Amino acid sequence: MEAIVYEEFGGPGVLHLARLDQPRPGPGQVRVAVRAAGVNPIDHKIRNGWMEGAFPTPLPATPGTEFAGVVQETGAGVTAFAPGDEVLGWSATGSYATEALAEAASLARKPEGLSWEEGAALPVATDTASRVLDELAVAEGETLLLHGAGGGVGSVAVQLAAARGATVIGTASPANHDFLRVLGAVPAAYGDGLVERVRELAPEGVDAVFDASGRGALPASIELRGGTTDRIVTIADGDAAELGVAFSSGGAPSADRLAENARLAESGELRVEIAQVFPLADAASAHALSEGGHVRGKLVLLP
Repeated sequence: MEAIVYEEFGGPGVLHLARLDQPRPGPGQVRVAVRAAGVNPIDHKIRNGWMEGAFPTPLPATPGTEFAGVVQETGAGVTAFAPGDEVLGWSATGSYATEALAEAASLARKPEGLSWEEGAALPVATDTASRVLDELAVAEGETLLLHGAGGGVGSVAVQLAAARGATVIGTASPANHDFLRVLGAVPAAYGDGLVERVRELAPEGVDAVFDASGRGALPASIELRGGTTDRIVTIADGDAAELGVAFSSGGAPSADRLAENARLAESGELRVEIAQVFPLADAASAHALSEGGHVRGKLVLLP
């Protein structure tokens, strides 16, 4: 099989296409032919070696955590899936490949009306967005400040929070403001003057803050929360601990939650924005674009 591999930490240039032995599923696992793989900011952070403290990575490594594909083989004890089933979920061996292994418990069936690209874009973004909104206990009638609202996680979080009945103020570059309005957010430009702009939009204050950007907005967020770090969560800012802000790094993914979000995406109730699609061999270009920030929606690789 073919896969993207890197033997050392570094920039996008360390990624290259290689031929690897076909993986064989162990008990509880399935082997999947990958039809599309999602690209996430965590991928380039791990590739750079910045996440070794939290996610030690043996080298050589194949990046990628999410995919959509077709089951080829099942391991002992797997009864929920059979060869030929179309699925989406999390990879156990790296999703930037023509084939990958996955725990059967981490997979959901792909709805027929969902494209491969949309399926691959769902697992990480929807699970992360749902998890953090639950951690923040965002409820009807509240105001949520969401940093990085135009990105893969942020754009999903806008929609899920709005569906809960919350007012969402989403920070993003001006080019993404119309997009945020379509999703149901009130847009605000980030950078200098953020506190004043948000106070104009929410004179009674914000009830919770979800930072999906990691671009230094936590001090302003604390100020907007009246000096407290209560109900502020980041998934991207490495300074969180110094500021006393909760960092949400995830837990066991929920296949049931993924199945429900896939149903919402198929029906059009949840919009999945695909920013750009790259061939697998061009994973380095996808990483360079991801690392530059300002991506609207998700980047996807096609093996």
